[in-house]
Amino acid sequence: MALLQISEPGMSPAPHQQRLAVGIDLGTTNSLVATVRSGVASVLPDALGRPLLPSIVRYFPDGRVDVGYVAQARQADDPRNTIVSVKRYMGRGVKDVAHSESAPYDFVDAPGMVQLRTAAGVKSPVEVSAEILKVLKDRAELSLGGDIFGAVITVPAYFDDAQRQATKDAGRLAGLNVLRLLNEPTAAAIAYGLENASEGVYAVYDLGGGTFDLSILKLSRGVFEVIATSGDSMLGGDDFDQRVLCWIVEQTKLAPLAPRDMRLLLVKACEAKESLSFHSESRITAKLSSGELVDLTLDTETFCRITQTLVQKTLGPMRKALPRRRARPSSGSCYRVPSKNSFRFGLGQFADRLAVAPACRKCSARSASSSGATRSTTSTPTRWSRSAPRCRPTCSPATSPPIRIGCCST
Repeated sequence: MALLQISEPGMSPAPHQQRLAVGIDLGTTNSLVATVRSGVASVLPDALGRPLLPSIVRYFPDGRVDVGYVAQARQADDPRNTIVSVKRYMGRGVKDVAHSESAPYDFVDAPGMVQLRTAAGVKSPVEVSAEILKVLKDRAELSLGGDIFGAVITVPAYFDDAQRQATKDAGRLAGLNVLRLLNEPTAAAIAYGLENASEGVYAVYDLGGGTFDLSILKLSRGVFEVIATSGDSMLGGDDFDQRVLCWIVEQTKLAPLAPRDMRLLLVKACEAKESLSFHSESRITAKLSSGELVDLTLDTETFCRITQTLVQKTLGPMRKALPRRRARPSSGSCYRVPSKNSFRFGLGQFADRLAVAPACRKCSARSASSSGATRSTTSTPTRWSRSAPRCRPTCSPATSPPIRIGCCST
């Protein structure tokens, strides 16, 4: 298990005192908690052996809260009180939230950060995120057999100060001692670099459920130098689901949807997208509250066509980051993306044009961030180069507004 020794100046820690620390990937779609055992980072599963925790929280009028798979199973039945993708709301106002007009929630435009009115009262994204972190904390303490001293939480590299502070606040509200925040692409690079003893310049391409980050890092003898960072904090898997939803509406010519039907079709869209990772086509069936029956087949070619512009949006920040510091990756690239052929095909073409070796396309996309985070809690952390900022982007942030995808959006 992970041991972390910390003492005040002039004081030595107890010789046999063990302080447990973990790494947490607080994701838009799923979250994980990991630790280091015998020098190897491992994800801690729940009682049923499931490593992932769906980042979904459902509130009840009596104050009860469901988190994870239980909330996920009933999200279409109670969309207004079942909060998904809350990470996109962290540190944001209503005007900054993409797809707010189609979301089933009752948003409250409170000062500083948008809030959501639920059956249990008005909740902030910080409070919702804290419920997810509480479950991960309990899981870690049960697995490790002791209290958690601290946690390193990963965040998108393009999170601003407000979003980072909101993440810290969520950790503290969950009862966690937040040791530090670690950029997700950097955490993935730590996990890959330390496990493979690799050196060179790498492009870490991180397309998550709600955010996209690209980091150019130089790895040399345990020193990580962040050369450039770029990305889009409002681009991720949720937008691909939205494209599939719009395709369903176009094909079936449905009338404006009720919140329950909208959530139901979004769930079906996500399931179809994930199914295409293993099959050439996926069937979408759903019965709406109006009695209408949706029965469609989505194939890989159609999926690639309707999401092509989203893949292209990720290449812009990539082009921006590489020439900024003349940082053409000479050693390879690490893709932290869903295992979808259309993603890898488009990215592979771009990498080929840059003469970039596909060094770690087989990295575990689900556990890379949490593994890298938990490695940074060990007593011999990876050193950082002082010649470059640790988390500060060296590329200008994208100026494009949040993506509001319509059925005919490009």
